[in-house]
Parts: sequence; structure tokens; C-alpha cells
Amino acid sequence: MNGKENKKKPNPTDIHVGSRIRLRRNMLGMSQEKLGETLGITFQQIQKYEKGTNRVGASRLQAISEILGVPVSFLFEDAPGHESAARGFAEDSSATLALDFATSTEGLQLNRAFVRIADPKVRRKITELVKALAADEAE
Repeated sequence: MNGKENKKKPNPTDIHVGSRIRLRRNMLGMSQEKLGETLGITFQQIQKYEKGTNRVGASRLQAISEILGVPVSFLFEDAPGHESAARGFAEDSSATLALDFATSTEGLQLNRAFVRIADPKVRRKITELVKALAADEAE
């Protein structure tokens, strides 16, 4: 038996948390190097966290969530095996659509530009415009 056959597969929750770290880091336009530097670790360690290869400890998870500006719970949202029994299929599919969009090239570009708009009135007007355009397309 060689070393590869003996390796354990990453835990699905670790993979999910890593993907959420990557999602939020990308939303902010932050590099793996910058996140690692802020935490005092290498970008290779960040890569391992994001792939789920290495498990993120509790104190580091808290530090990562603070740096990324999200609650720790954000990193666990929609984790496998943690679905609420009260949720229905419609919420699951809309959450999947939102996540697919947020991780797309267009979604990341839109999010990065949108968060740079400081004026809440302008942000609200943009949201209204997008809703109006979506309604026009639906008709």
C-alpha cells in the first residue's frame, strides 16, 4: 500500500467551510497571500484550508471571519448535513442560484464594484434598477 491509498479524504464540512472562505475572500478581491499575511501564515496554508485538505481550528476560524468581515456562521451556511428540516426545496434552489451567481465572474465583479459605492441612496437606486430590469425581462 503506498502513501496515497492511506490518505483520508477531506471532511465535507471542511471542504464547505474552505469554499466559503474562498468565496468571501474573492468577493473582497483579497489574495490568498494577503489573507495568509494578515493571519501570519503562508498562502499555501490558505490553499489547504480552502480545499478542505487542512481543518481550520476554532481560533483561526474566528480570526478569518473577522478579517473577511463576516460572522463565523457565514462560513457554515448551507453546510452538508446541517440543513434545517424547516427549509423547503424553493429555498435550497434559490440559495444555490445565489451562490452560483456570487461565485461567477460577473457576480464577483458586480459585488466588488457595488461595495465600493459609499452612498446608500445610490446603492438603493441600483438595486431598484436591477429589479426593474429583471421584471421587464420576465414579462
